[in-house]
Amino acid sequence: MTEIAQRGHGMQRDTVYALSSGGLPTGVAVLRVSGRDARVAFETMMGRLPEPRKATLARLHDPETGELIDASLVLWFPGPASFTGEDVAEIQCHGGRAVVAALLRVLGRLPGYRAAEAGEFTRRAFDNDRLDLLEAEGLADLIHAETEAQRRQAVSQMGGALGAVYDDWRRRLIRMRAMIEADFDFADEDDVPGSVADRIWPEAEGLRDEIDAHVARSRGAERLRSGIQVALLGRPNSGKSSLLNAIAQRDVAIVTEEAGTTRDVIEVHLDLAGYPVTLIDTAGIREAEGEVEREGIRRALQRAADADLVLWLIDPDEADQEGDAAPDMAAPVWTIETKVDLARQEPSAAIQDDDASLFRVSARTGAGLVSLISSLGSFARDTAGTSSDPVATRDRHRGWIAVARESLSAAISADRPLELRAEDLRSAADALGRISGRVGVEDLLDVIFAEFCIGK
Repeated sequence: MTEIAQRGHGMQRDTVYALSSGGLPTGVAVLRVSGRDARVAFETMMGRLPEPRKATLARLHDPETGELIDASLVLWFPGPASFTGEDVAEIQCHGGRAVVAALLRVLGRLPGYRAAEAGEFTRRAFDNDRLDLLEAEGLADLIHAETEAQRRQAVSQMGGALGAVYDDWRRRLIRMRAMIEADFDFADEDDVPGSVADRIWPEAEGLRDEIDAHVARSRGAERLRSGIQVALLGRPNSGKSSLLNAIAQRDVAIVTEEAGTTRDVIEVHLDLAGYPVTLIDTAGIREAEGEVEREGIRRALQRAADADLVLWLIDPDEADQEGDAAPDMAAPVWTIETKVDLARQEPSAAIQDDDASLFRVSARTGAGLVSLISSLGSFARDTAGTSSDPVATRDRHRGWIAVARESLSAAISADRPLELRAEDLRSAADALGRISGRVGVEDLLDVIFAEFCIGK
């Protein structure tokens, strides 16, 4: 049991309640109650407890007036065999606003009851060792998943696959340290072989290699969570907003003949081949006179610098033939010749027919869009990675993995006293424990669980 869970078991908690389903009205709404007095909700409104873990049709009444509120399905989960590890009552009622409001009023009047905060049900599950921090984060990612790839990654983490990897590493580090301390404490004992500590360092080096391989596989996981960033860059009237609207299949950006109409960054979140892609429309690049437009151009260049891919849009009829070459960027740059449906001059000198990163499109007729969208989906898949192995999905994970690797590398160094090397192994194990919440992470918990919605 974690330190936090031990403290949580000793706390006299309120009983909390919330609407756990989506916005109203809806066909069915789900209200959840968790805490030591959860049974009072059923005893007050239906006069008895339903059979545990069996859906029961019940008539729920207002205890003050005796008036029927709704005929609902109710479920009773006695702790600790529940999501939160506490007694949990669940009401599946008709999803009208008046029905839900009446039930919430009754719950709010019950002694010791209060409305749940964001993520409080999941926080209680963590406190009661029903899930670790990685599983909680996986649950948050599953709730927010918008694409199939995001869903698969979240389900894997929520199922404990990632935590199992880090727990295995941590157990191995603890065992290595124990073997070193056995040399210290029991060197004269016959049943402790000599030079035990010397034999663990090849194992430590192998573990470091595993960590390096894991980090390499994890590079695309954060991008999968947040979306592959694709910036549209080009001169004014090069067709950026039109292309954005065409790919999104709706009018997101204003399209006019007036140059410089896009002043701020516009984002569209897309699902391409099951992968999340954020398409970013930016201000046209030119020598701007106005302060507002200059700020828009600065933001455009900044977003392009941070993007995973830059689409450099060019209209040969409008380009000056000398300044239409794609800018130097750290990210890959694809050249997009726009407005191919219009009568035009020869393609710009910056465009090479044999360039694999060249696309010719028309936002008006749709010419070339299928090829471009397919290529964007392939790029997103390659950037996010297709490994089925559990991978680190957040900066928090990778930060503690880096600390663990640094401490492990220090331990492997042979030019330091054995006592200090043992301490390095302890530091490495503690760093891994912080990822799953095995070691104190009190300062992080409010931030992590604030990601959840009310009722979860």
